[in-house]
Amino acid sequence: MRRRSLPEWLRWQESLHPKWIELELGRVREVAERMAVDRPAGPVFTVAGTNGKGSTANLLAAFLRASGHRVGLYTSPHLVAYNERVSIDGKSCSDRQLIAAFECVEAARSGTPLTFFEFGTLAALEVFRAAACDAWVLEVGMGGRLDAVNIVDPDFALITTIGLDHQEFLGETVEQIAREKAGILRAGRQGFYGDWPVPGAIREVADRIGAQLNSLGHEYDFTPAVPAWNWRGRKMAIESLAWPKGATAAQLRNISLALAALESFDPVLLKPAGGIDKLIAAARPPGRFQVHEREQQWVLDVAHNPQAIATLRAQLDTLPAVDDCSIVIGALADKQLGAFPAALGGLATRWLACGVDDPRARSDVDVADQLRAAGASNVAACGTVDEALARAQQATPSGGRVVVCGSFRVVGPALRWLGIY
Repeated sequence: MRRRSLPEWLRWQESLHPKWIELELGRVREVAERMAVDRPAGPVFTVAGTNGKGSTANLLAAFLRASGHRVGLYTSPHLVAYNERVSIDGKSCSDRQLIAAFECVEAARSGTPLTFFEFGTLAALEVFRAAACDAWVLEVGMGGRLDAVNIVDPDFALITTIGLDHQEFLGETVEQIAREKAGILRAGRQGFYGDWPVPGAIREVADRIGAQLNSLGHEYDFTPAVPAWNWRGRKMAIESLAWPKGATAAQLRNISLALAALESFDPVLLKPAGGIDKLIAAARPPGRFQVHEREQQWVLDVAHNPQAIATLRAQLDTLPAVDDCSIVIGALADKQLGAFPAALGGLATRWLACGVDDPRARSDVDVADQLRAAGASNVAACGTVDEALARAQQATPSGGRVVVCGSFRVVGPALRWLGIY
């Protein structure tokens, strides 16, 4: 019998459950027990939060690799290829590895209707087991308490920051969302919060279950001292760190969070042979304020919620001003677009709306209508991502800027269109 290809597996997985998202752990736990999913020999770091999860997870993995650990890193969503979600020692796993893991999950599933994300999460854990990874870094997909990643008990639970996103699943207020994300904390183990102030729900959950909560500004902190910055933890301090390119306070918070968790695990990790600055610079994942100089300056950022959009604006303000700026934007249907004109309207010469290749996406016309309703001017519906990018290249003069944002499903195709990926 012919084995399914990776694209065939992925299309098939989309059909297994009637809903794209259904937050509940019973199904995935049941299948994990049949698979005999076990923990690695070393630490498990789980990362939740509204924004900054991918950057923080990649940085944790980079430091662990530098210290000699064999690291399994699980992130989502992907930008171009599904393989990006599951990496071993900094390299995306192969189609062959994923297919073998998918076959293992299917053999254990016994008809249990897993969502696409649940199936992929179990497969990632199987890849890590088969590759004998001795440290895992797991990025939560959504929320925390009922996310499939949460079937694994973390030794170190990191929550980056809390903002409004996915309200239909997580709650309408910051405190409700915080309570869901606090579900990754574990009794007697280390938890970390990477922003200030700490939501009351996170402190309440930590106190109730007996988690050891470490928060920014208390157990660890950073001090901007442009062109450098300083960090302190419980046991050590690091001075005169290089200011990351395009960084604002948000990026320093994420880096500080990762350093605090690493120090708690093993302070020796914060003395890598290649130097902290090099690891930080190399660990930034693509699509996070990624700047490329062409005839125009292209800025690619996956910002898709109000908190992330405010951070994008702060990062754009670190760049030299330009006279002309095109903003290429697409979004999923659950995203409210009013924050984009509010934050970026003063920079935009034109808005180029596009649809994206996702059944949950807004059409280009819908995106354009939403932007106009929010006060944006000079808005055009441009069809596909590629069509919007071509329009931006044509309309933006030499020396101008093109900002691509709104979704992973916009930034990923832009990387490919620009020949970067």
